[in-house]
Formats: sequence, C-alpha cells, structure tokens
Amino acid sequence: MLRIEHLSKTYPNGTRALVDVSIEVPKGQFVSIIGLSGAGKSTFLRCINRLIEPTSGRIWLGDVEVTAAGPAELRLIRRRIGMIFQHFNLVKRSSVITNVLSGRLGYSPTLPSLLYRFRPEDYADARVNLERVGLLEKEKQRADTLSGGQQQRVGIARALMQKPELILADEPVASLDPATAHTVLDQLEQMNKRDGMTVLCNLHFLSLARRYADRVIGLKDGKLVFDGEPEEINETRFKEIYGEDAIQVEIA
Repeated sequence: MLRIEHLSKTYPNGTRALVDVSIEVPKGQFVSIIGLSGAGKSTFLRCINRLIEPTSGRIWLGDVEVTAAGPAELRLIRRRIGMIFQHFNLVKRSSVITNVLSGRLGYSPTLPSLLYRFRPEDYADARVNLERVGLLEKEKQRADTLSGGQQQRVGIARALMQKPELILADEPVASLDPATAHTVLDQLEQMNKRDGMTVLCNLHFLSLARRYADRVIGLKDGKLVFDGEPEEINETRFKEIYGEDAIQVEIA
C-alpha cells in the first residue's frame, strides 16, 4: 500500500533528518516508529503526506507517486491520509463539531469550505464519529475547554471524517498520562482492526509499541536501524535504537 524508496531529508541548516530510508507497508498494518527525540520520526511521517518536502527519494501510496504529485493531485492524495498531531492542531476557539467537520474540507468546494458550510450528511457523520470517540455530548463546547485526552479524541474524530486509507499519528500520546494514552491508542487500534486503516504511529515508549503494533521501525540519527516485529526487540536491539546508556521505561 505504501512504498518508500531512498527517502532523505536535509534541512537548510545542514541537519540530516532522514538518510536513505526505504520501507514497504502493506494495507492494514499497524506500524510503530520508535527512536530518540531528533531521530527523524516526525520528519518521516510528514514527508509521507508532504507537509515536509523530501530532499530526495520517492513515495507511493498504492500506484500513485506522492512525490511526483502537483498541487491539485496532492490535495486528492491527502484526502486518503488522515493526520493526528501531538499537540492536537485544533482551532481552539471553535466548537468541537466544527473542528471535526474540518476533516471534510478536502472534499468541499472552495467557497463553502472557506465559509465552513457543510452538508447535513456531514453533520450526521461528525456526530457519529464524536459518539465513537465518546464525546458526542461535547459537540457544542469550545475545543480549548477540553482536557488533553479529549482534544486528541477530537483529532481522531476529525481524521475519521476523511474516511482515510492511511493514518499518520505523530506522537499522539506524548503529552498524555498513561491511562489517557491507552484510551487514545485503543481508538487507533479500532481504526486499524475494525476499519482496516493502515496506521503509522510515532511512539516514545517501547512498551506501547509492543502492545499495539504489528511491526516496529526504529530510527536513529535519521537512519533505519530496525524493522521487525515488536517481540524481536531484545536488550541488544533496544540499545542499538536508543543508545548504550538507554534504560527501558515501562508505561502501565
């Protein structure tokens, strides 16, 4: 479903965030990307939907080359890719349901989308997705009045509005407590197992990757240093990814 060949990204200041990364991800897999802060995890995900432009390499989603797409085609490709952000990326002063409806902007004509005008069926879908993440009663509430975990679930409902094939989750639980982190990852697991969406999820904790992922990709200094099943990561592999002085920290 997703094919990445020789992906590299060097920023203008000379930082090499990604170095010759190549992977293939079949449809329906839950992949966790792990590594230290600065390992290139966020850059990797954002290159896939070209929120960050790669320096070199090629990316395909199905038989469509993402890296060759012009602006109009890229908009169509991004309909197929849901993005969930670490810091939620909500419009804080807007209502919960308005934030969820923004997941349909890529499907709306330009003028109605600028005016945030949506069809009745879009409102119905938004309420279904809010109910799914347990927030239907919050639909009229301002987004900035919600807790962090609730805001992240609004972000998940927004992604569901796209009906995407691929979910990119960039550190979705980094700022959440352990119990809330599991609630959010349970939602991603449902999207993967129930809806058949392919999920690529950046995670800090190996224990969470072991619990939720079918496959783990380890990045270190922008390079791919591990690609396999979670159970294959023993102490030696862990230190290859995180460094010799790293200590495994479990999250309950």
